[in-house]
Amino acid sequence: MQTQEVAIKSHLKITMKTDSEILQEVVVTGMQRMDKRLFTGAATKLSADNVKLDGIAEISRALEGRAAGVSVQNVSGTFGTAPKIRVRGATSIYGSSKPLWVVDGVIMEDVTEVSADALSSGDAETLISSAIAGLNADDIESFQILKDGSATSIYGARAMAGVIVVTTKKGKAGSNKISYTGEFSLRLKPSYNDYNIMNSQEQMGVYREMEKAGYLNLAETYRASDSGIYGKMYHLINTYDPTTGKYALENTLSARNGYLQEAEYRNTDWFDALFNNSVSQNHAISMASGTDKASYYASLSVMNDPGWYKQSEVNRYTANINALYNIYKNLSLNLIGNASYRKQKAPGTLSQSVDVVSGEVRRDFDINPYSYALNTSRALDPDEYYVRNYAPFNILNELENNYMNLDVVDLKFQGEMKWKPIQKVELAALGAYKHSSTTQAHEIHDYSNQAWAFRAMDDATMRDANPWLYTDPDNANSLPVSVLPVGGFYRETKYSMNSYDFRASASYNDVFNEDHIVNLFGGMQLTAVDRKKTWFNGVGMQYDMGMLGAYDYLYFKQGKEEGSQYYTVSETRSREVAFFATGTYSYQGKYTVNGTVRYEGSNKLGKSRSARWLPTWNISGAWNVHEENFFENLKPALSNLTLKASYSLTADRGPADVTNSRVVIESYNPWRPFASVNESGLQIKDLENSELTYEKKHELNIGAEIGFLDNRINLSIDWYKRNNYDLIGIINTMGIGGQITKYANVASMKSHGIEFTLSTRNIVTENFKWNTDFIFSNAKNEVTDLESNARVIDMITGTGFTMAGYPVRSLFSMDFQGLNKEGLPTFINEKGEVTISDLNFQERDRKDHLVYEGPTDPTITGSLGNVFSYKNFRLNVFMTYSFGNVIRMDPVFSNKYSDLDAMPKEFKNRWTVAGDENTTNIPVIADQRQNENDNYLRYAYNAYNYSTARVAKGDFIRMKEISLSYDLPKSWISSLKISSLSLKLQATNLFLIYADDKLNGQDPEFYNTGGVAAPVPKQFTLTVRLGI
Repeated sequence: MQTQEVAIKSHLKITMKTDSEILQEVVVTGMQRMDKRLFTGAATKLSADNVKLDGIAEISRALEGRAAGVSVQNVSGTFGTAPKIRVRGATSIYGSSKPLWVVDGVIMEDVTEVSADALSSGDAETLISSAIAGLNADDIESFQILKDGSATSIYGARAMAGVIVVTTKKGKAGSNKISYTGEFSLRLKPSYNDYNIMNSQEQMGVYREMEKAGYLNLAETYRASDSGIYGKMYHLINTYDPTTGKYALENTLSARNGYLQEAEYRNTDWFDALFNNSVSQNHAISMASGTDKASYYASLSVMNDPGWYKQSEVNRYTANINALYNIYKNLSLNLIGNASYRKQKAPGTLSQSVDVVSGEVRRDFDINPYSYALNTSRALDPDEYYVRNYAPFNILNELENNYMNLDVVDLKFQGEMKWKPIQKVELAALGAYKHSSTTQAHEIHDYSNQAWAFRAMDDATMRDANPWLYTDPDNANSLPVSVLPVGGFYRETKYSMNSYDFRASASYNDVFNEDHIVNLFGGMQLTAVDRKKTWFNGVGMQYDMGMLGAYDYLYFKQGKEEGSQYYTVSETRSREVAFFATGTYSYQGKYTVNGTVRYEGSNKLGKSRSARWLPTWNISGAWNVHEENFFENLKPALSNLTLKASYSLTADRGPADVTNSRVVIESYNPWRPFASVNESGLQIKDLENSELTYEKKHELNIGAEIGFLDNRINLSIDWYKRNNYDLIGIINTMGIGGQITKYANVASMKSHGIEFTLSTRNIVTENFKWNTDFIFSNAKNEVTDLESNARVIDMITGTGFTMAGYPVRSLFSMDFQGLNKEGLPTFINEKGEVTISDLNFQERDRKDHLVYEGPTDPTITGSLGNVFSYKNFRLNVFMTYSFGNVIRMDPVFSNKYSDLDAMPKEFKNRWTVAGDENTTNIPVIADQRQNENDNYLRYAYNAYNYSTARVAKGDFIRMKEISLSYDLPKSWISSLKISSLSLKLQATNLFLIYADDKLNGQDPEFYNTGGVAAPVPKQFTLTVRLGI
């Protein structure tokens, strides 16, 4: 405490000053609040006000570039999809490596467990992959990111991948305030200027060449599964109008050339047709009040997003209340309630699939607007119908008739009572209940292309070729018929989760002889999570007849013969119990040691005690050098110095879908060729694996916090080394019991890294301030032991996979050997031979022919931020960067193209004449003869998409945020009874300062997988903040 002598006067004006020695920063672990001087772990605290991105409702995206060691990849920007977050890199091979989210001391469980790799899939399930999508960003006080074992060990087997602790706002005694925040965001439409897609003239030139090569002729195009400009022309030529006595288009050379020339100059801007600049709004109002007896914080928020593209509207409503009652001086009760409701639309989508034989990754009936704009010819007329899947298709009509409605409800209620029976002892009990439910209704209307495809059989040619028709095996001479003669589909997927938490704890804090500081904390925790998923396929739904069902029995007959279901129900139940204790001793605040131990069990793992129950621990220490007497001689050049070290064991339960502590026996319907033969059976899905146990991690962390020049320059640096072992992997067995492979703790990996944060106060005057933050992280990992049975196709697509000696997520490629004399791509196959199409994408054993490209997770991440303040103005310029990873370029090459397809401008450099193979790597547009000579030519072009020729660096430097804010002087607004009023204009995700030229506009963070995926848009936001 600081004292000051003053002269005695009749009237004294006393102004209290902040005592920096008394008010120390507090570290919040979710279970404890600790004086930072006594904290021995690696953690970063972020104020929500400093990191919040206005106009971005998903709060986890605000962490990008804000903390050393934390990587945030925006693999999809669609609301509800979680970014791919890594704290110090990957920690598991088959597990998700996602950090644990803790809000106000309660673990936030996902309603459905989506792996980190699946976040970029574009599947509908990713729309509910974020456990915190229901949180209002304005309700958040701070983030505390716990990184090393010392910081996370209190969470034991839930903390191997790091912990992000969110603390929400509370009322304060003696304060009464009403606050309003309004955000108005304008998103820019994507522009073809940023991509290398051919315009309509260039595209028609390629179509003309294809026509000369034997494609796009009347015989093949008129009844093709997919056709565009040429197909439409042939249909017009064959469409007779009896009222005029003429055909819709004359079959003359001049009429045909005129029609094609009109398409040549059309240059449709699909981004303009499918996207819009509508303004999204987010309004939040909060009330905070408090006395010595009770304090309250309550808020409501409404987000209205008309959608960046068609069928992407989002409306979200949140309510939050936080009440603290000081019943007695030694007894308090804290009650918190959160509720969120989200109504969201998305384009209709089916799940992504991989053809493991030909090596093609595809999604049937994909109508993702972003993907469509990049992959569809600009020569098409947006108002015309063309042909996809043998049926009429218009993207605008399809989006109106094929979409998904999501209704998402999140509820959380918690109460915590704290009692101090004596001054130095505190007992606490916390109970929480969480409920999440999602209804995902996929409406495929009568007049959608997907419904029409199931009854497209205009003539015998189309009838025999259409794969969506059904041929009855009970009738040897039957012809294909439609199983959907009328109506469409109503597919409903429901997810629900109920979670229960209880924690009891006791803490003891004391100081002996003014030198010895002792903190003890211990307790137990119970967690129960019940999840349920149901899926129903309503066939023959007639939307225009008041949602009247008109199913055909043949649909169910076909499903029975194929062994497919039209409804499914799945349930999982997770139960965990844990006991924990931690102790801290500090001598005079100089030397601090800490130890933590946790013992827990989970029903997911083997039934043996050694497998199901696990002790985790941590030992750590810190030396506050600046508390030493000799440190006074180093001031002010050196103003602060803390050295830390920790060694720990933490763990994880492993992949979400691995749970066979007991034998898993499931019922099933055996496949039979005829529907009249029907029976059910039992089969062993998983043999009992009583010894399957936790994945574990030993971690050594050494860190330092240094302040220079009266803390005008602050440096925080950490070096760590990890050894992950007992990782769950797949091994081959003798086949005893009916299983040839099973999961076991057989894999291991190692990793190391360094991270630092440099913060400087460059200029500090009365009116002007300039602060800079530079963050750098370097993390590398290597799998040291793994029996991988991954196929070649798994290694070269998506985020790749791994083998011993490589990073956890490694991208491999087919070894491209250039073009042959006909312009066809050649490769080294698994036999070591140079070939065009003799390729086995299902090979599991021989993979030496694959070329390692690099990791798909960045190894270097960070940011550079500068904040300039002049009087009431504040300018923030914030850049993020990422280096060290590779990405797969969009798969745009095929052995056959239709006149619907758009092509990148790379096609201008394609092989056209003999000798071009010496100057270009872009393969020829294969003609009819080449396809007829090689029935597997599609293997070659699919391999080219996943070859060494189609890899780019994932490095980038991005201008993430530029914002200018202004706080109106209080003298201007005091007469209006307003305590504060500020305006802020923010540009987000504005441009890439650097990216690999090979990407040609492709966002290095975003995977263009279609479905519901879309990149994070460029955005301008106006924010109004008002306080009363």
